[in-house]
Amino acid sequence: MVRRTARRKTGLSAFWENGQAVIAVPARLSLEDEAYWVPHMAAKLEQNRSRLAGKRRFPGSDAALLQRSVSLSKKYLGARAVPESVRWVNNQNTRWGSATPALGTIRISHHVQDMPDWVLDYVVLHELAHLIHPNHSAAFWSELAGYPKLEAAQAFLQGASFASARNIAGMRAGMDDGNDGGNDDEK
Repeated sequence: MVRRTARRKTGLSAFWENGQAVIAVPARLSLEDEAYWVPHMAAKLEQNRSRLAGKRRFPGSDAALLQRSVSLSKKYLGARAVPESVRWVNNQNTRWGSATPALGTIRISHHVQDMPDWVLDYVVLHELAHLIHPNHSAAFWSELAGYPKLEAAQAFLQGASFASARNIAGMRAGMDDGNDGGNDDEK
């Protein structure tokens, strides 16, 4: 999608918004220049995404996500959190993840897929901990205390929520800055 804006005086910008490539161009850019630059910017954006995806160790499929979850549970929770299913979802825009302890199910927002592995691991661990403690009690937080990047991941997610709430380029709108996981069912 091409977004013309009077605020942009020079230069083009390319970023992802709600899973769609957006090329921001100055309103005064000629159609000829647009026809030349937009495909180049879109190709560069896609190339960067592919390059990053090739380096990602975190699972892209639901089956791989479940396997990763089991591994994280063993490593950090003494294998006490045993999920029935862990899956990526596209309809979760107000929280990073959610769990239903009674069913042993976990859903992770697709928005988390582009985040660093250590943030993805934290979100999964947060939801796994809800299978043990379905609240944010002291006991819940003690389950997560052994994760070495706990504070960094929480700060990363708070920053992502802050950027999203202000429509800062590269982030999607709609993600709230409430808790960093949650244990409620999807709405």
